[in-house]
Amino acid sequence: MSYVKVFRIKGKMLLSHDKFPEWKDFTVEIRALNSKDAVEKLYSDLGSRHKLKRRHIKIEETREIPLEEAGSTYVLNIANLEGWDES
Repeated sequence: MSYVKVFRIKGKMLLSHDKFPEWKDFTVEIRALNSKDAVEKLYSDLGSRHKLKRRHIKIEETREIPLEEAGSTYVLNIANLEGWDES
């Protein structure tokens, strides 16, 4: 049985890669079953939100964190939904 965990991913993304390229730091918290799924979700989210290719995203650190340490209100709200069975 797998439980959903919270992962904090830190890295850099290349914004404005065609005109004035600039690497920006990011820190994102994502709920996933494992770190591989969390990284895939990150690529999907940043790619769709900022129109980035995977080569424009450099991941420096991925680590699992306890739910109490999460600072993202979205992650906390999803984790605290009632009426959902995690099994």
